Amino acid sequence: MMNVEVFQPSEEHQSAFLSAVQRSESVLGHWVSPPDTPEKYADHLRRYSAESHYSYFAKAGDGTLVGCINLNEIVRGALQSAYLGYYAFSPNQGKGMMKEALSAVISHAFGEHELHRLEANIQPGNVRSAGLVKSLGFRLEGYSPRYLKIDGEWRDHERYAITSEDWAVEAAAARDRSKGT
Repeated sequence: MMNVEVFQPSEEHQSAFLSAVQRSESVLGHWVSPPDTPEKYADHLRRYSAESHYSYFAKAGDGTLVGCINLNEIVRGALQSAYLGYYAFSPNQGKGMMKEALSAVISHAFGEHELHRLEANIQPGNVRSAGLVKSLGFRLEGYSPRYLKIDGEWRDHERYAITSEDWAVEAAAARDRSKGT
């Protein structure tokens, strides 16, 4: 483990978040459109204060923000499902920190939030993002043409998902790997 902490954001994190977004523009590129102004950050906090949305920030041991992970459009009742969204900040991408952070948030989703299914929709060209969710046990379920409007364009996405049962198996295997068995 790399000592990554996940936590829910507040107003006090605005400056660090907006700085991370600004320094990460080339990494985030056309994949996502994170809040990049104080007003948009305030909107983010309002949206993720509802019972149907949760946001988590991840920070490294040195205090720098690693990324943002969101549980979106939570549906209760018979479905108990949410859409998973995430993005990493420079210079922490590609170091395994987002995998650790996503693992913690997925555990929260299936534990304290009592969800049964998470779905991650990823643009086909985003090979690193697809590799990340696959490394956590997500399976490819399908292809959605013109699925999300990002940066003014309707973009195709591949649909990956994991259930709480899948996660229990994946988490047990990860524990065994860390013990060397």
